Amino acid sequence: MAHLPLNKSSLKQERNRLATYARFLPSLDLKRRQLMWELRRAERELAEIEADISRLAESAQDLFALVGSVDMKLAGLVRVRQVDLTEENVVGVRLPRIAAVDVEVAEYSTLAKPFWLDALADKLRAMLELRARRGVGGERVRRLEQAVQKVTQRVNLFEKVLIPQARENISRIQIHLADAERAAVVRSKIMKANRRQRPAVA
Repeated sequence: MAHLPLNKSSLKQERNRLATYARFLPSLDLKRRQLMWELRRAERELAEIEADISRLAESAQDLFALVGSVDMKLAGLVRVRQVDLTEENVVGVRLPRIAAVDVEVAEYSTLAKPFWLDALADKLRAMLELRARRGVGGERVRRLEQAVQKVTQRVNLFEKVLIPQARENISRIQIHLADAERAAVVRSKIMKANRRQRPAVA
């Protein structure tokens, strides 16, 4: 730790630091709480997407059984052509958001393919869309977790290190200055007493 000068100038600097820390801490803590709220919301959204994926997969089980019973190539039937992303600023954190998911269904002959292929293509298209949304939702959660961790570290730095250290430094300087003032008063009294005794000795 750097040497702390025990003087009035240093006392003023430490008081200014303490005032600055005390002024910034509430806004940092507010930001932390807002980020935590946004993180919880992003986690809920991601959980809803996961639940939608599970429900869709369950509802498609019968169709998947039909796929196995037919000798037919379905590779490339449905594919994601493009995912359009935008970015939004949420409490100072840049987060991705899906603007649109372009899922392409390959053309096929409705006469040559089984009747259930339309339903299967719809389910696959919905599943690909949900998976794209899950990926972006996971990234939102990850970025918000990092932001919460970073702001929490700053809040802890202010609360547990900087503010207590500034208070301790102020206390040390005040004690030293008070001791120095008392010592100066005592020296002054001793010198006055010595001056009074000198004429008597002479």
